[in-house]
Amino acid sequence: MFSRRTYIIGEVAQGHDGSLGMAHAFIDGIAKAGADAVKFQTHIAAAESTPSEPWRVKFSRQDRSRFEYWKRMEFTEEQWHGLKAHADECGLDFLSSPFSIEAVELLSRVGVKAWKVASGELTSQQMRERMAATRIPFIVSTGMSPLAEIDETVAWAKSRGRTVRLLQCTSAYPCPPERVGLNLIAFFRNRYQCAVGLSDHSGTIFPGLAAVALGADILEVHVTFSREMFGPDVPSSITTSQLSQLVEGVGFIEKMCANPVDKDELAKEMEPVRTLFTKSVVPRCDLAAGTVLTREHLTIKKPGTGIPAPRLQEMVGRRLRQSIFANQLFSEDDLER
Repeated sequence: MFSRRTYIIGEVAQGHDGSLGMAHAFIDGIAKAGADAVKFQTHIAAAESTPSEPWRVKFSRQDRSRFEYWKRMEFTEEQWHGLKAHADECGLDFLSSPFSIEAVELLSRVGVKAWKVASGELTSQQMRERMAATRIPFIVSTGMSPLAEIDETVAWAKSRGRTVRLLQCTSAYPCPPERVGLNLIAFFRNRYQCAVGLSDHSGTIFPGLAAVALGADILEVHVTFSREMFGPDVPSSITTSQLSQLVEGVGFIEKMCANPVDKDELAKEMEPVRTLFTKSVVPRCDLAAGTVLTREHLTIKKPGTGIPAPRLQEMVGRRLRQSIFANQLFSEDDLER
């Protein structure tokens, strides 16, 4: 599933706003941007929510309740199979976070590359056990989880022989820079000895690029088509064009990190260019043969193809063997031994 480069997930979440056509358009946009996977969320309102579930933010003018909103976000099983087939055609891994045991069962039939577990579901024991039974690896977000909960989740997964990958995540939408928590990438890797990454909600490409420079194995970002689109995830999303930039930037960073440079070897390579930027010793004025050079006779100017500038002081007191013009580069043959 995971190549040696950073695995990039384009998260649609609620960006489709219940439109199947929009969901398919996101698959095309994320594939065109060069990501490795597209991720949805599988909501089955009656299985996951009560009619009294409160709004986190009351953003919808058409849904009277959070329950109604989840209902509007539902797709049929046939439609989920269609989305999976479309992702396959585009060369994308298909992922979707389940939010109920019924959603786990549905996605088990549809087929997902890994179980992407939202941090709010880490304590859903029945869901975890059902996912573990499929033998599919876990990608776990830690957005709202304390260390004790993460410790328990990793220990549980390992006790069942399941591969687990952890994403640092802060459940703030959008997430300000001071709460991104890039330090936790190395912390999680050392503590849990597993692949780690970042689930970013900042609405920019900057945390993702920084995370890759710090060695993130996985990068998940929310995606939108435009900042003017409707939905709760838009402020914490990047556009598909920004996703293309992110993918390009990740490749650039990985190439840099994979090719450490020896400074002396690099300087040797740069030697032909160096002479264009360094300086040589030249006379300030025309000088006749036999002149004994003084400091006032000399200055330094480009290019660096003559006697190097650092040798200016050692030329003071030497006698010219032949006349030389102002600004003419000195050579050793111009000077008596």
